[in-house]
Amino acid sequence: MARLAQTAGLTDIQEEILATVRTFVDKEIIPHAQTLEHGDTYPADIVEGMKEMGLFGLTIPEEYGGLGESLLTYALVVEQIARGWMSVSGVINTHFIVAHMLKQHGTPEQKQKYLPRMAAGEVRGSFSMSEPELGSDVAAIRTRAVRGESGYTINGQKMWLTNGGTSNLTAVLVKTDEGAEKAHQNLTTFLVEKPEGYGEVLPGLTIPGKIDKMGYKGVDTTEMVFDGFEIAADQVLGGTPGQGFRHMMDGVEVGRVNVAARACGIAIRSFELAIEYAQQRKTFGKAIAEHQAIAFKLAEMATKVEAAHLMMVNAARLKDSGRRNDVEAGMAKLIASEYCAEVTQEAFRIHGGYGYSKEYEIERLMREAPFLLIGEGTSEIQKTIISRGLLREYQSRG
Repeated sequence: MARLAQTAGLTDIQEEILATVRTFVDKEIIPHAQTLEHGDTYPADIVEGMKEMGLFGLTIPEEYGGLGESLLTYALVVEQIARGWMSVSGVINTHFIVAHMLKQHGTPEQKQKYLPRMAAGEVRGSFSMSEPELGSDVAAIRTRAVRGESGYTINGQKMWLTNGGTSNLTAVLVKTDEGAEKAHQNLTTFLVEKPEGYGEVLPGLTIPGKIDKMGYKGVDTTEMVFDGFEIAADQVLGGTPGQGFRHMMDGVEVGRVNVAARACGIAIRSFELAIEYAQQRKTFGKAIAEHQAIAFKLAEMATKVEAAHLMMVNAARLKDSGRRNDVEAGMAKLIASEYCAEVTQEAFRIHGGYGYSKEYEIERLMREAPFLLIGEGTSEIQKTIISRGLLREYQSRG
């Protein structure tokens, strides 16, 4: 067992789940990740393996056929999967977020309709907030749903939809006319069922082809275009329009813990590769790990891995306790993503010229790490969230 990124106080069940996932990652993901990533190939066999292990139902309550595990368990599982290949963690991340939103905010009918099939992996979830000109300003959403006699008609364009083509249930945040003065109170989350695939998948709903990306290959990222798309009123998450911003922010807090966990996983793998290579590569008659310049790099990398892991675990445990964790989730996401980029960069430097070769795993990690600096809100957005929370808690009495 490695010394770094260990978690105290886990149950026997949690330890068993993590041991099973770790073995799966070592045997079924790491040996195939390079080939799949370079080919931008969807990891169908790996996804089937995760279905068989019950990972798609990890956090779904037992009454709906899931394992009923905590956010902490989920985060630690994601950390291990990202250690193997970040794209695989992306396949289940959006699924977990939609399952969490349904579990916390869905009507009894919506829970019964979707959660058992989500637990089995038959229904795979994705979620969509962003738009082409939106950035982080969620309240400025333009995609609009207009109420009619039998339901709603949606028009607009969504962007950066992870698993847009391979999911069949998407939680979509759009604008509705609730008459509220504050823009975010006029937002509603719709549960859009659709077939997998690309093109016009339903009348008025088009999923264009995959967006070509620098990294994060294998998992598809798409747009979602609505043109007179009709949807029933009972597909409003929770049954009440105007609550979408609150629903999505709850999901994003889970997502930020997930991104922190993914960053931890990549950092762990980068460190593993670096410390192994540093003991094998020799210069001036000894392993480069024996040179102080490299030894100090390894010490700093390990410290960053450990710090990021501990902050991620703390944020997950706070969310599990039912307490507000927006500041802690923001802190964990901020430090884990920044440290991930730094650790991966140092691992790349330790590999020297070999790190620039596509034959070496570190080249892939170098292209994956930057995504975590922007996913679920940039570092600057995290600093905004953190500072607002701190000012709220430490309000001046002067």
